[in-house]
Amino acid sequence: MEINLHNKTALVCGSSAGIGKVTAQQFASAGARVILLARNEDKLKDVLKTLDQSHGQNHDYLVADFSKPDELSDVINAFAKANPIHILINNTGGPAAGWLIDAEVSALESGFTQHIKCNQILAKACFPSMKEAGYGRIINIISTSVKAPIDFLGVSNVIRGAVANWAKTLSNELGPHGITVNNVLPGFTATERLDAIIKGKAQRANHSEDEAAAIMKSYVPVRRFAEADEVANAITFLASEKASYINGINLPVDGGRTKSL
Repeated sequence: MEINLHNKTALVCGSSAGIGKVTAQQFASAGARVILLARNEDKLKDVLKTLDQSHGQNHDYLVADFSKPDELSDVINAFAKANPIHILINNTGGPAAGWLIDAEVSALESGFTQHIKCNQILAKACFPSMKEAGYGRIINIISTSVKAPIDFLGVSNVIRGAVANWAKTLSNELGPHGITVNNVLPGFTATERLDAIIKGKAQRANHSEDEAAAIMKSYVPVRRFAEADEVANAITFLASEKASYINGINLPVDGGRTKSL
């Protein structure tokens, strides 16, 4: 099955590293024009150089910080006025690890801003061109915690669940316009964030990082961590016309770790 994203423009948030970076690369290889978005301009420039241009695309990047929603709004609205966007990938780093009962209210407010408020800003900016084209894909990269909370990721569990409900509501509202809204739920994926989680688990349990990683892998039926491209494969499919009848779902890409149906 060939994925064809020719004549589509994709805005990929959090694309300076990890899953976002690999997703941007896959989109470009499938023919999309890719707009990178993250806060580190130097990293964005480096990623931009890696994007396939064999289909004549003119890739670009935007610099914005999800902790500053007003700045994000200015950047994306200025761009969207002159550039139709057909695919939106909402992807940003999760809240810091910790027990929910120990979290300050400000941590919840910050998480809501970065993951709900900013998602809403981006969706509203992209919606007019998606509606006009009769084609749109909004894909949120969140977490398997929307299926079952993960220990020691208290604030993240709450915020990710809110994103899932936001997305489901939008999927009902936007479906009649040819716009689908779905969530991809990565499991343990070999990224910098996973490295930080492993380090924290090792410190709390007085284990080596290798021991902590081995314990985490033992929870996964396939007994390994995902590579970023394995998650990006699912995202790229959902972004394509091949997935036109998939709407409003939470798709775990976790090697079977999630215990619920």
